[in-house]
Amino acid sequence: MSLLFIGIDPNTGDKQSPTVWVDQERKEVVLQGWKPDLELEAECAAFEVPGHASGIPEGEAVIRIPARMVDMIREACDAVERSDIR
Repeated sequence: MSLLFIGIDPNTGDKQSPTVWVDQERKEVVLQGWKPDLELEAECAAFEVPGHASGIPEGEAVIRIPARMVDMIREACDAVERSDIR
């Protein structure tokens, strides 16, 4: 895996580190965030989207990312779309 570091939460402390990367090989945005509380996770699992089963599939997770990281997420999306990412 070839990760390109994009950024870390600027308000992070020693024990928290929401982070944004780009996997250059797979052309994917990779996010590290906070685990949701059980109430939020249950709400996400119960949410109905047409054409999809409810619940959180095995191998997937719900995470929380602070809104102050939106620019980093946009930068990661732009990096994934650029033709110079292999």
